[in-house]
Amino acid sequence: MNLAQDLSVITAISAFWLIAMMVPGLDFMLVTRLAVMKGRAVALQATLGIAAGIAVWGIAGFFGIRTLFIAAPWLYLTLKIGGGLYLITIGAKLLINSWKKDSTAEATTPHAEQRSNSFFAGLLTNLANPKAPVFTSSLFAASMPQHAPIYLGLACVASMFMIAVVWFACVATLLSLDRVSAIFLKNRRWIDRCAGITFMGLGLRFVTERTPA
Repeated sequence: MNLAQDLSVITAISAFWLIAMMVPGLDFMLVTRLAVMKGRAVALQATLGIAAGIAVWGIAGFFGIRTLFIAAPWLYLTLKIGGGLYLITIGAKLLINSWKKDSTAEATTPHAEQRSNSFFAGLLTNLANPKAPVFTSSLFAASMPQHAPIYLGLACVASMFMIAVVWFACVATLLSLDRVSAIFLKNRRWIDRCAGITFMGLGLRFVTERTPA
């Protein structure tokens, strides 16, 4: 393959991935909530966690994890159930906390600890989605030429990583503005309830839906 062909593949995958990032989902909801509730710095740490998860699934997708799931369905089932239970747990915590009176616990938590926790929250939220490896592997299968060189796959993964960082950084910056966050904070409890129901609903779906043949 020549440089023009490489750039064509990278551009195609980047365009598809940008569209996928712009569709609101679990990652978007997490960054939105953290930006409004805890500020831009914490949301940006979650963004890095999400992007790290994307890099993991991107590399796995390039090397054909979907084929592995077909060969060993129990691996996909384990990921699906584990990820679903994680999302249900997070959703339940959000719902329970939304009915409690305001607590000062978060305010007394060191900022460094909050940022560290938000990174892992972003990472785990992304990795908990069992659809992610199937989507990324399908994207590579549809866009990559046969016997694509490793450097091309890694370049595409790097592009996906940067797109996620830039997109969610923009979201975090916008929603952390005082005027915007003030609107959301007035409806904080309802935001947490909607987020909790969404996380629990998707988690329940992941746990109960049939594994594709």
